[in-house]
Order: sequence, then C-alpha cells, then structure tokens
Amino acid sequence: MSIVIVGGNDRMATRYQEICKTFNYRSKVFTQMPADMENKLGFPDLMVVFTGTCSHKMLGAVKSRSEKHGIPVVHVHSSSVSALKQLLSTYKAGQREAS
Repeated sequence: MSIVIVGGNDRMATRYQEICKTFNYRSKVFTQMPADMENKLGFPDLMVVFTGTCSHKMLGAVKSRSEKHGIPVVHVHSSSVSALKQLLSTYKAGQREAS
C-alpha cells in the first residue's frame, strides 16, 4: 500500500513518513512543488492533500493525476500529526471492511 502526501510543513515531512510506516504504508511527501511534479507522484493507492499548506499549482497536479488514473484523493485542512493518524486509521478500517 502506498500513499502520497502533498502539502504540510517542511519540518514534519519525516514525521509524516514515520506515521505512515507505523500503519505499514510506503509514502512520499511533497511539501514543496518539484519540477515535473505530476510524473513524480507515481501511482499510489491514495493521495492525501493538506489543503491549508498546499499551493494551487500543487493541487492542480494532484487533481490531474487523479483524474487520469483513478487515484482516490482525500483533502484534509489540518496538516497535524493527529489529523494524519486519524485519516490513516479510518482508511485502514475501511480497507479491512471492503476485503
């Protein structure tokens, strides 16, 4: 299972990855917009967008990738650790129910 996190705080990027690792998810974190971002997103199972700290240009790249490849996107206003933990726990519970 892989997750891409877009937005958030620069100093929290490694913390976001550690949290994903505790849920057994591989993760990529983009707090800044790199060149050719749409291709660097890859093909994750879920994209998480922290809308409070995400630029419009980054959001456009996520939306474009999502529409082309049918990747689910979750928008979270807060870029806090607790918001990410809550999202991942509800997503994981939903995955177990679907199986």
